[in-house]
Amino acid sequence: MEKVFKSILVAGIFSLGACSTADETSTETPPASTAEQTQTGQSGVKDDVSNPNIVQVAVGSKDHTTLVAAVKAAELVDALSNAGPFTVFAPTNAAFDKLPAGTVDGLLKPEKKADLQNILGYHTYVGVLKPEYMQDGQEFDMVFGGKVKITAKDGKLYVNNSEIVASIATSNGIIHVINDVLLPK
Repeated sequence: MEKVFKSILVAGIFSLGACSTADETSTETPPASTAEQTQTGQSGVKDDVSNPNIVQVAVGSKDHTTLVAAVKAAELVDALSNAGPFTVFAPTNAAFDKLPAGTVDGLLKPEKKADLQNILGYHTYVGVLKPEYMQDGQEFDMVFGGKVKITAKDGKLYVNNSEIVASIATSNGIIHVINDVLLPK
């Protein structure tokens, strides 16, 4: 017992000797402010040289403000800012306006985050689906919600009967602009 006590006493003395107080000549770096300590994900990386990613392109589009609000409410900004590659079928604001009144506002509530993530996941494919790769009748497994079906009619491509009106390459995949919100089945 005496040996244990002496060991604890010696350890205590060494730990006290290791402690020091800071004075004016200290070379220690002061702790970072709270703002500096806040960690951000991939979306917080600032890069003015690389091509924009999916989220950055969407943020820059006046036709996708509802989609951007939904991605933020679902806390998917970092996920969609990562390296990917991803394909996002991006509904326009007009597509969201076609939904029954109050649907979007309801989905943006914190308690509906999981539902919103599922809906947005049904618009996201892991991999790049370039228009030239898509063929009539193909089906693709989306992140959430099951499969989407590609249809080709009169030289136009559709996903679940919603026309792909534009395709935009990004640094981490591709965005296909659509005029409807895809709902998981």
